[in-house]
Amino acid sequence: MGTGEGKNQWHYYRNCLLFSLFFLVLASLFFLYVKGNSSDSRQVKIGATYMTMNNDFYKTLNAELEKKTNQQGSRLYVRDSELDEGKQSQQIAYFIKEKVDVIVINPVRSDSPDIIRALNEAKKAGIRIIVVDAPMNKQVVVDTTIVSDNYQAGVLIAKDMMSRLSEADILLLEHRNAISAMDRVQGFLDTIKGHPTYRIVSQLETLGQTEESMPQVKSALANGLEFNVVMALNDRAAIGALAAIKEQGVAEKIYIYGVDGSPDIKNFLANTNDIQGTVAQSPIQMGRKVAEVIELMREKKSCDSQYLIP
Repeated sequence: MGTGEGKNQWHYYRNCLLFSLFFLVLASLFFLYVKGNSSDSRQVKIGATYMTMNNDFYKTLNAELEKKTNQQGSRLYVRDSELDEGKQSQQIAYFIKEKVDVIVINPVRSDSPDIIRALNEAKKAGIRIIVVDAPMNKQVVVDTTIVSDNYQAGVLIAKDMMSRLSEADILLLEHRNAISAMDRVQGFLDTIKGHPTYRIVSQLETLGQTEESMPQVKSALANGLEFNVVMALNDRAAIGALAAIKEQGVAEKIYIYGVDGSPDIKNFLANTNDIQGTVAQSPIQMGRKVAEVIELMREKKSCDSQYLIP
């Protein structure tokens, strides 16, 4: 064998050895990375179902939850129930099938038999349940409920209205199946109670949606209903009321109030006099709190039965 051929073989074996060493180092680093990012337990699987994603509040809440769960290395399944309780119960059944560890639910209806049945099945399967924004019926024992102080929202609106007007004819826009929405209305009603100059002239079911609120308010105006204040359960219903008032050409000043602090309402407040005010919730803070509770559950630590966000 010539000297040149021997050198070629040596280079070949050396390159093979270097490649093997490189591969082993790379594999070791990858193993250490995976081990380091898996914490001390398996990946947490989370199923989140919201009454609707046609609302900036839930989009923002979920975005914050998604960001935090990604940092924790968790897997998040997100579903939009589109205000359909049957659909939401099917989504819960899917989460059970996927063997999630935690279900985060914003219920379409707090007293829905289908949703209650599905959540009870989830509990039997050992799944933890976190309720957000609207409490569930007490027929379900959930692990924790994370809500804004919805009663306080109604109180704040009533106080602002009373500071501006000595009397008012008030139209209430409601979502009667959502406890959070009715808590806001109750806070408002309790605050004006005993003040006969503040009168409720009508209460309309709007499901908290612009496309429901607008025709309802338009019909009320067309039928001669007179009011100078709209207390809407949320900003989307308030925007629907505003659209109806504009379309009907109402010239008199109407004080419109919402709840959420959504981008659309903030835009109206900054650039027009059409909206009187909104009580701002913090979906970011709520999303962070959900992520914190999930981390407590992962670490097998206790959590409070309720977290109330001002």
